[in-house]
Amino acid sequence: FLLFLGYVGIETAGIGTIIGSVSVCIGLAVNGALSNLAGGVLIILTRPFKIDDYIEALGYSGTVIDIHITNTKLLTPDNKVIYLPNGSLSNAEIVNYSEKDLRRVDFMFSIGYGNDFEKAKQIITDICVAHELVLKDPQPFVRVKEHGASSINITARAWAKNADYWTVYFDIIEAVKTAFDKE
Repeated sequence: FLLFLGYVGIETAGIGTIIGSVSVCIGLAVNGALSNLAGGVLIILTRPFKIDDYIEALGYSGTVIDIHITNTKLLTPDNKVIYLPNGSLSNAEIVNYSEKDLRRVDFMFSIGYGNDFEKAKQIITDICVAHELVLKDPQPFVRVKEHGASSINITARAWAKNADYWTVYFDIIEAVKTAFDKE
């Protein structure tokens, strides 16, 4: 079209500049959508997560309830729905808490310097071993982690099935508190 206008004798430099500017504007406007589309294809091909997986990405965490070509839909524990753009998501770090069947439950307990840390370690170990949802292999791990400014900090690690993670976490926390109060 521009060649025809030039052939007829019409000055085409201004028209070419306008067409170039409009093309750049359209390209910039479509850039985000194309990035999300490419990200969606990448997510569908690489499958870093699937529907019903609990993930953490882009500062959000929740259960994946839908994967579209341009965005991924999460449901947070407090019942919020978050739409994550696949362009950003495909380039982000993704933590998938559901991919493996087993998960380690980590605890930190603090006791005073005047308390018997060996006894505290034994109480924590006994509680972990006795819990029906804590796996026996690998065995629970309980050790002094550090000497804090005002306490001895004891770390404990127990393995559980992924579905039992929160039950084990809260049960152990409450049982250790109760046992420490008795002792």
